[in-house]
Amino acid sequence: MKARIYKSTGSWYSVKSDEGVFYQARIKGVIKLDNITSTNPIAVGDWVECEAEPDQPTLMIVHINDRDNYEARQSPHNKHQQHIIASNLDQSILLATLKSPKTSQGFIDRFLVSCEAFHIPAIIVFNKADIYGATEMAIYEMLKEMYEAVGYKVFLIRSIRIIRIFASV
Repeated sequence: MKARIYKSTGSWYSVKSDEGVFYQARIKGVIKLDNITSTNPIAVGDWVECEAEPDQPTLMIVHINDRDNYEARQSPHNKHQQHIIASNLDQSILLATLKSPKTSQGFIDRFLVSCEAFHIPAIIVFNKADIYGATEMAIYEMLKEMYEAVGYKVFLIRSIRIIRIFASV
């Protein structure tokens, strides 16, 4: 059965089948040894092939399908390996703040470079406009102009809007 990874928690994964049914699944031990250079062989967004486990309500992941793309960072445990954050992405949205806490421009730039390297369209959303003073608004306008000049969409939102968006879901 073909399924997509929706959640990863240790050795267990939440997968959604083509029929829209969610299952708990675990990886077949052999896959962990098959030339995987990542610290996590399966990431959210991966398409996998699963088989039912005998007399269990769970599935066994037996194959990881090729990825269209992925977003990765250096592994926190091994600097020579990657830690895949997500795969098969259609769009990435970076939620950044200029205050409480401040997101550094270097972090934003590294995120955008990574998205470009893997052909993932990116949008930048600056949050917490309701607490920005004149200094933060000036910085926002400068960053907006700079990032839009090179082709990125940049948005400014207030914290309260996020709460309303998620409350209506």
